[in-house]
Amino acid sequence: MHTIIHRHNLTRFPGPESQPDYRTPHYDCTDLPAALQLTLYVPGVDAHGVDLVSRGPDLIVTARKTPHLRANWTALHLEKVQRDYQLKLRLGSGFNFPALQASISRGVLTIVLPKNPPNSAVRPARQRQVA
Repeated sequence: MHTIIHRHNLTRFPGPESQPDYRTPHYDCTDLPAALQLTLYVPGVDAHGVDLVSRGPDLIVTARKTPHLRANWTALHLEKVQRDYQLKLRLGSGFNFPALQASISRGVLTIVLPKNPPNSAVRPARQRQVA
């Protein structure tokens, strides 16, 4: 005898599908003498779709694509291809996040993050040999 098992989708607890699904963009990181330059490749994103958030030592870049509505819409399973981008980086506290500069051109987002100047008033204590 065959047994039929029905699986009910319980909406009582949110699953992983309730969270927005992002792609991690390809990026390059260049260490300049006075700044850090990040280059993110986010095709299909305009300037109004970019959000930059700094939380402590972290930088979170979210880039949303412009949705295109088609008159002859049919399901083509393009949801995975048309996902938005999000990049989370832990950069540390050695950067001046309020002075961050960003520009986007033809799907290439360039972020320049200046480094904090070294504090010459406070010198590290000299190390001494104990043993």
